[in-house]
Amino acid sequence: MVNTQQTITIPLRPSLWNPKTVSALAVLAALGLAAYQAGLGRPGTELINLGGWPQLREFLAASLRPDLSPEFVVLMGRAALVTLAYAVLGTALSVGLGMIGGLLSSAVWWQTVLPGEASDLRRSLWLGVRGLLAFPRAIHELIWGLVLLQVLGLNPLVGVLAIAIPFGAIVAKVFSEILDETPPEPLHALLNAGTPPLAAFIYGLLPQALPNLLSYTFYRFECSLRASAVLGIIGAGGLGYEIFLSLQSLRYEQLWTGFYALIVLNGAVDAWSALVRRRMGFTSRLDINRKPGASSRPAFKAPSQDWFLRLSWMGAALAIPLSWWWLQLDVVVLWSARTQRLLGELLGTGWSPLPSWAELVNLARLSWLTVAMSMVAIALAGLFGILFSLPAAQNFLLPGGLLRPIGQRGGSAWMAYTLLGLSRLVLLISRAIPAPIWALVLLYMLFPGVLPGALALALHNFGILGRLMAEVNENLDDRPVRALSTLGASPSAIVAYGILPQNLGRFLAYILYRWEVCLRETVIVGLVGAGGLGRLLTEQISSFDYSGVTITLGVFVVLTFGVDAVSQRLRGVLRE
Repeated sequence: MVNTQQTITIPLRPSLWNPKTVSALAVLAALGLAAYQAGLGRPGTELINLGGWPQLREFLAASLRPDLSPEFVVLMGRAALVTLAYAVLGTALSVGLGMIGGLLSSAVWWQTVLPGEASDLRRSLWLGVRGLLAFPRAIHELIWGLVLLQVLGLNPLVGVLAIAIPFGAIVAKVFSEILDETPPEPLHALLNAGTPPLAAFIYGLLPQALPNLLSYTFYRFECSLRASAVLGIIGAGGLGYEIFLSLQSLRYEQLWTGFYALIVLNGAVDAWSALVRRRMGFTSRLDINRKPGASSRPAFKAPSQDWFLRLSWMGAALAIPLSWWWLQLDVVVLWSARTQRLLGELLGTGWSPLPSWAELVNLARLSWLTVAMSMVAIALAGLFGILFSLPAAQNFLLPGGLLRPIGQRGGSAWMAYTLLGLSRLVLLISRAIPAPIWALVLLYMLFPGVLPGALALALHNFGILGRLMAEVNENLDDRPVRALSTLGASPSAIVAYGILPQNLGRFLAYILYRWEVCLRETVIVGLVGAGGLGRLLTEQISSFDYSGVTITLGVFVVLTFGVDAVSQRLRGVLRE
């Protein structure tokens, strides 16, 4: 007799007590402590500065009457070209340095050139290079600018090198991760066929990784543009310098002219880079949180197939020598006797004895304030970034979009286009204005401390995260969402059950990535009085206490390493 009964095994319900749940609870608890430290919910803490509100009203009213006199408009135009030139040269140098550093800091490189039993040597070299690159990456470009200013003086090389040094280390880290996550099968096939290791690496792995590096270069160029504006605060010139002068002299009409110029410049670069990436087949500026083993190679379109791409590459190639000429760079100053003498004096005065117990306690307190500032900032930036990424995505609210299928009534097309334009404009304004400028504006209505610094960082990073998340939404697999829409699901249900389950992991990965950047940026809002280690660093630099600067930077590097480790661990939990 044949037994027709089958045993059905019902899978066990997964435990709620898992790494993701534990991590989420720990993050929520840390955010609560950070918000309390910022003054939210703390009894007896004065946050609002009512005395600054009249100046704030005057500042906002000036936005309707910017200074458009011909002389000042020409000045802003020249300043915009200086800012753009710094960004072009900083990006070019950082990508060149980053490609070399990324090659030497990737595990697959050492596995290729040192095959066989030399595992200890490979690991030592790999860890050594990564350790060397971690230090310049941990220090913000504004701090590099202040240090280089002491050695090179008011020289345009200060702005270029201040961007290239930390950004080169960041590009190296990203490029090494791209190389290590690129499918190695073609490389292994060439090695097994007897191809020399270097040739196998060049022809088997680099062609796969190069498109992602090009895509990331556009993102880094946009970051360099924002960084060059920040460097204007220390006298490097450009739009940031003119904006800072106008703010110091309370000339709000000129200040808003600078804001509008910065917004237009950022918007033009953003539109150009988005169009180039789209024509080349890239889906996003920054591709992180890929599953292990997944191919990271986008659909690549050769520039020779598109006239716009040919013009863009020709323009990029010409922009480098033109930027060099516009800034009148002279590299001879790097090895001049004066530079060597000033560098020796700086290194000599930078040595410091071990800090006292009281200094260690103060550094620990300020370190916690710095971390709390970054946590509050990135939480607010991430939350509002997710919310704004929905209307800022082209495939959501427009006719035929995911939340408005063809044939569905409700709302006019012009309202959808208006909402799309307004949301993108808000994100553009938010990320175009540097965080220190946001901090100075917020100090009109808030007392100095953690909160204005956190809000300034949140405003700036909100614009960056919102744009990155909107791109994730635009590249969404729409089949589950279309299925829910066909079944009659409401827009809120489609977002909750069709969009967030697919994209939330990527959103959180972007938030964690920007948290590392946000911690570095706490220094620059501290420089304008927002508290934390940045405030201490300002006092030490103004008093020429370079030994104290060395200790503070050392603490900041340790903090950056810690946040980097926590962020990587949380991103690993998201990928599980």
